[in-house]
Amino acid sequence: MHLSSSYFKNRKVETLIENQTSFTTARSSMHIFETQKVTEQVHLTFDNTVLATMIAGKKHMYLKGMPSFDFLPGESVVLPPQELMCIDFPIASRERPTRCLALELETAQIHKVVQYLNEYQPKVDHGDWSSLTANLHFAHDEEVTNIIQRLMFLFTEDHSSKDFFINNMLQELIIRLLQHASFKQYESPHTALQNSSQRFAYVMEYIKSHLDGDLSIENLSNKACMSTSHFYKAFKNELGLTPTQYINKVRIQAARRMIDQTNLSLKEIFMACGFNNRSYFNRQFKKFYNISPGDLQTGLV
Repeated sequence: MHLSSSYFKNRKVETLIENQTSFTTARSSMHIFETQKVTEQVHLTFDNTVLATMIAGKKHMYLKGMPSFDFLPGESVVLPPQELMCIDFPIASRERPTRCLALELETAQIHKVVQYLNEYQPKVDHGDWSSLTANLHFAHDEEVTNIIQRLMFLFTEDHSSKDFFINNMLQELIIRLLQHASFKQYESPHTALQNSSQRFAYVMEYIKSHLDGDLSIENLSNKACMSTSHFYKAFKNELGLTPTQYINKVRIQAARRMIDQTNLSLKEIFMACGFNNRSYFNRQFKKFYNISPGDLQTGLV
């Protein structure tokens, strides 16, 4: 994800720490932060719900209720209004500045999207969609990446219908963020173990513990006590990805852990993770991690 190099060249740097350039419309704001100096314990808050996305470099983040973590390109955090971010910049420099995008989301617009989902796309276990009230850290999927790239272009474009275009894109983005929040909730061990009425939480836990077993849509829909078509559609609506995409994600993540932590051969690893075809395993792994499993195992990173 990037803005044009000319955009950065034309900006005047006022300070080496958290230089900010903002773009606004009638109902939304986008800020680009650039840091050119290693520093620690920078505090930042926003008046609205904010999506913060890494563009370049690395931050180390401290957020309430979460272990500290490295914040890298291809990842975002979502925070409610007035939530404090405490940030370290371990590798920022003039030559390679750390860059981050912050997109403020209007509370009224989030509530409007939530109301729409509760009316037209209700959750299968009768729980309501809720606003983005908890801190969320996630890696982008292709859809979120495309939306953010499009918004970066729209905010900097001079177009008479700019506000209309941005508003439509923000509505889709909010739905995607709500799906990521739902996904995180269902993946929580507390949800899976303590709330057996959450069918998707149960199915997701079943998938993780049966990687080399029968993970057909028919079997999983039976576990959820749903028809195959309803299960498939509801799973994607609530979690933002299909059951097959989730299964591949979990299998690839398990394979990555095994490569890092064991001396097993690649065949033993991909078979243990439920892959029957080496070529398919290689394609899925490279798509997810942008490196082949063979190169990772032999240290050719």
